[in-house]
Amino acid sequence: MGLFLFIIGLIGWFVGMYGMFQKAGITPWKALIPFYNTWLIVEKTEIKKYWFWLQLIPVAGQFITIWITIIFVMQFKRVSLIHHTAVVFLPFIYFPYLGFSKSEKFYGPSVMALYHKPASREWIDAGVFAVVAATIIRTFVFEAYVIPSGSMEKTLLVNDFLFVNKMSYGPRIPQTPLSFPFVHNTMPGSLTTPSYLKWIQLPYKRLPALTPVKRNDVVVFNFPAGDTIINLPEYGSKQPYYDVLRTQFKGDREALMNQFPVIVHPMDKTDNYIKRCVAEGGDILQIKNAELFINGQPAYLPKSSQTEYVVETNGTNFTEDFLMTELGIDIQNNDGQFAVFENKPNTFKINMTPVEADMLKKQPNVKSVSLYLDNLVGGYFPFDDANFPYSLDNFGPVKVPKKGVTINLTQQNIALYRRLISVYEHNTLEEKEGKFIINGKETNSFTPIYNYYWMMGDNRHRSQDSRYWGFVPETHVVGKASMIWFSYENGPRWKRLFNSIK
Repeated sequence: MGLFLFIIGLIGWFVGMYGMFQKAGITPWKALIPFYNTWLIVEKTEIKKYWFWLQLIPVAGQFITIWITIIFVMQFKRVSLIHHTAVVFLPFIYFPYLGFSKSEKFYGPSVMALYHKPASREWIDAGVFAVVAATIIRTFVFEAYVIPSGSMEKTLLVNDFLFVNKMSYGPRIPQTPLSFPFVHNTMPGSLTTPSYLKWIQLPYKRLPALTPVKRNDVVVFNFPAGDTIINLPEYGSKQPYYDVLRTQFKGDREALMNQFPVIVHPMDKTDNYIKRCVAEGGDILQIKNAELFINGQPAYLPKSSQTEYVVETNGTNFTEDFLMTELGIDIQNNDGQFAVFENKPNTFKINMTPVEADMLKKQPNVKSVSLYLDNLVGGYFPFDDANFPYSLDNFGPVKVPKKGVTINLTQQNIALYRRLISVYEHNTLEEKEGKFIINGKETNSFTPIYNYYWMMGDNRHRSQDSRYWGFVPETHVVGKASMIWFSYENGPRWKRLFNSIK
C-alpha cells in the first residue's frame, strides 16, 4: 500500500510539473527528466546556479529541492503559507492544479519584486530553517545521546549526556527518511507509537569515513535484535521479541502474535545501544573465567569497568559510609551492586571496578577477593547449547566475520551465521537434508559483504550485549561516542562535564 501511494504521488508530481513547465514557456516533456527539470527551474526563476548543485547533497538536498520548487510556485503569484504548505505536503495534488487550472498563470521572476514577507512569515521561515539545519546536523555530523542504563558503568553513568560523532565512521544515509524530527523511533510522549513512515526505504549507504570502527572504541549502534519488538513498554528492547519467542513460546510465532502486539522496525529505527567494540572482523574472541581474550591475548580492560567479585571478610562487615564513599554503593538503593551470599557467613557479592577490588584486598577485615563466575550454560548466542555450551563467563572461542572472508558452513556452526546470512545480508537460506541452499543455490560456504563487530558493556555482569544476540553488522553502526557534555544525578556531576570517552 505504501509503495502504491508513493508511485501515485510521484506520478502526480511529474504530471503537475509538465503543466507548470508548459505555462512557464519551457518545453514540457523536459519536466519528466529528474534533476534536469530542476536545472531548468533554476534557470527560469533566475536562482543562483549553485543551488542546483547543493540539492545533490544526500538528505539535505531534499530540502533544497523543495525550496527550489517553492520559488517556482511563487512566480505563479502563490506566496502565502497555505500554498507553500501544499508544495511541501501535497505536491502531487497542488502541482497538477497549478499546471492545468485555467485560473493559474506563470508571471516570472519580475513578480518577486512585488513580494514582501510579513513579520510572521519571517518567523516561520526562520523556524523551518532551524529545523532543517538541526536535522542535517543530527543526521550527518553529531547527535546528542543520554545513557539510559548501567551497562557501561562506571565508564559511563546513567544520565551522562553524550555527543555521538557520526563523521568518524562515515554518516549513514537514512534508510527511513520520512520521520518526525528530533526523535528516534517513537512519538514524543509515547512509548509505543512509531515516529516514522515506511513508505520509502532506502538501501544502506554510508558516506566516506574518517576512520573505521576500531577495537576498544565506544560505539553507538542500532540494536541488531530490535528489528521486531513486542510493542509494550515493559517489553521492547528490555525483553526482546526473539528471547520471548524462544523461551516462552518455543518458536511459535503465531501464538506469540496472538497474545502480544508486535511491530517491525526498519534497521535505522531500532533502539540505539552503546557498548565497547571488543573485537572486529577477523578477531577470535573468548571469555575464560570472566576474563576476555582477543586473538589469544588478554583484552584491554578499562579501569572504570565493573564486574562482580566475591568478597570474604573476617567477620567485621563494611559500614554504609565506607560502601558509599569508597565504592559508590548506596546500601538502601544499590540495585544488586552489593549482596550477601545465603548460607555463606561474612561473604558478599560486590559489583565494582578492578581498582576498587585491589583496594578492598588491602582492607584489614578482608580475607579474600575473587572474581564471581556465572557458569550457567544456556540462553546465550547462538542458542545452540549442544554445539556451543556457552555461559556468561566462559564463552567462545568465536571468530568475528569479516567482509570478503569466506565462512565454511557446517551443521555444527550454522547457528552462528543464520541471522547474518538471512537478515543482515538479505539472502534466502534453506536447510535441507544437511545441505545449505542460499538464494536457490546449494553451497557449503558464504562470503559476507559487510564487516561485523562484537560489542560488550564495560559493566560485564549487567550488560545485554553480543553474548546475548551476537554480531553487530557495520550497517547498524551509528557513530562514535566522543564526549560527555553534561551529567546529572541529584544535580550536575561537575567533574564529568566535557570529559572525552575512552
